[in-house]
Amino acid sequence: MKKILNYLFEHKTFTRSAAKEILMGISKGMYNESELAAFMTVYLMRSITVEELLGFRDALLELCIPVNLNGYDVLDIVGTGGDGKNSFNISTLSCFIVAGAGGRVAKHGNVGVSTISGASNLMETAGYKFKNDDAKLRTELEESGVCFLHAPLFHPALKNVAGVRRQLGIRTFFNVLGPLVNPAFAQHQLIGVYSLELARVYNYLFQQTDKQYAIVHSLDGYDEISLTSDTRVITNKGEKDWTPEQLGKRKVFPEDIYGGNSIEEAAKIFMKILKGEGTWAQNAVVMANAAMGLHTLGKYPTYEECFLAAVESLESGAAHNSFKKLISLQS
Repeated sequence: MKKILNYLFEHKTFTRSAAKEILMGISKGMYNESELAAFMTVYLMRSITVEELLGFRDALLELCIPVNLNGYDVLDIVGTGGDGKNSFNISTLSCFIVAGAGGRVAKHGNVGVSTISGASNLMETAGYKFKNDDAKLRTELEESGVCFLHAPLFHPALKNVAGVRRQLGIRTFFNVLGPLVNPAFAQHQLIGVYSLELARVYNYLFQQTDKQYAIVHSLDGYDEISLTSDTRVITNKGEKDWTPEQLGKRKVFPEDIYGGNSIEEAAKIFMKILKGEGTWAQNAVVMANAAMGLHTLGKYPTYEECFLAAVESLESGAAHNSFKKLISLQS
């Protein structure tokens, strides 16, 4: 690791193959926690290159435990995290609205590192039991429209960095990697990112695949459609800035989408919104993200039609029924 760190300190970057080799070494436990912390810290001081990101991704996908969903056409809705905004669990809620509107979602998530409540924290608190059993995950997907993929069960390579990430408690390049390594290899992805620079890196990377994707970044810093400002949306077809009014009918304020001070508080907010008891602002933000997810899935020709489907899913109780069915399948 000393050689690797000195190389980085000289402002040099790694090739794709070299980056892959480094992450393979991390997965084998070749470096101690101090070395790992120093390595991660470098990437807080400079941006990750496309070649490095590709190499790190190659390693995690090669080492992952893949999920066989029998060819189901699935969507993943995930944010990088690390935006420091502490909004409620918008992407996880959006998954159930998409499912209630007839989509299928294989949600990849983890516990919160740079946020109070990550998707895994929330799902576990709600009664979901983490698993990597293909048959059970397929049943969940078939019957509820959603299955949840708790990252550590599918990426054993990450166990060697989990402790360091928790101790650091800040965004690292592993936040950037998460959305790229869904073990179900979802063909449709809605990804929220914390910076425009990262949005462009992701776009370059996804252009080299056959995935249908939408990368979103609220221009005031949120890694999702927040409706607190205009949102840059980058898809297979190009990029465009959308106003809050275009995406969710009106603008909201940061305090409207606050996520609480604890996992328990976050879970209460989650359930209130899912039951149709959220505020107008909370509902609008979730429906906007779900609508973009439905649009990425190609469920309807226009975003407006997707938004109406999201409204119907939440207000009719279909989204809540999807969640209740998923939890009822836990044993």
